[in-house]
Amino acid sequence: MAQRKHSTTLTDIPPPRRRAANPTRLLSIYNRLFARFGPQRWWPAETACEMIVGAVLTQNTAWRNVEKAIANLRAANLLNLVALHNIADADLAAAIRPSGFFNLKTLRLKALVGWIIERHGGSIKRMFSEETAALRGELLGVKGIGPETVDSILLYAGQKPIFVIDAYTRRIFLRHGFIAASDDDAAVQHIFMKSLPHDAALFNEYHALIVRTAKDYCKKRKPNCDACPLADLPRWL
Repeated sequence: MAQRKHSTTLTDIPPPRRRAANPTRLLSIYNRLFARFGPQRWWPAETACEMIVGAVLTQNTAWRNVEKAIANLRAANLLNLVALHNIADADLAAAIRPSGFFNLKTLRLKALVGWIIERHGGSIKRMFSEETAALRGELLGVKGIGPETVDSILLYAGQKPIFVIDAYTRRIFLRHGFIAASDDDAAVQHIFMKSLPHDAALFNEYHALIVRTAKDYCKKRKPNCDACPLADLPRWL
């Protein structure tokens, strides 16, 4: 994606008041991160089906483990809805074992695939032709598929302009005073959605850059604040 011109942990330091999350500030953060890291080229998948599967498998595990599971599925010609629907649970669990929680993820994948087949005739294209808010509500009704997974599916597989909120987003923007610890994920998502242009490519890159920043610098314990690309961003108003 082309660039758009658009120490110590701070977790326990309460800001005097919340920083206003306006478009200028949020886009400034995006531009800083993009300047440091460049395009992240998410999502690393060949098809929308693969992206959907990856979004489920990446729950509570590192991406390198998901890649191993995806490789197993690809080798077994299982990266399509019909094959995933028809395979025995035990065989699917064995294939996705590297992703962890494989029995639970098997049930979730089966539920999601079964829903797409039943509700949309097995057509991912037809599914994504639905209006975003309505489709999001339906996906949230699939057993075991939570908001972060749903929004990842909508954004990365469906190119729908919805901002994905995860623990990394909460960590960075809490430490910089844009959100409060009491804000739930819906409230945090609202901040981004009301403050940024609804551009799926921007949301895609922004979320990927947030993940990169959190993993490299804004770690849960022992963050490397001095070297962070946001180091000179005033943290409190």
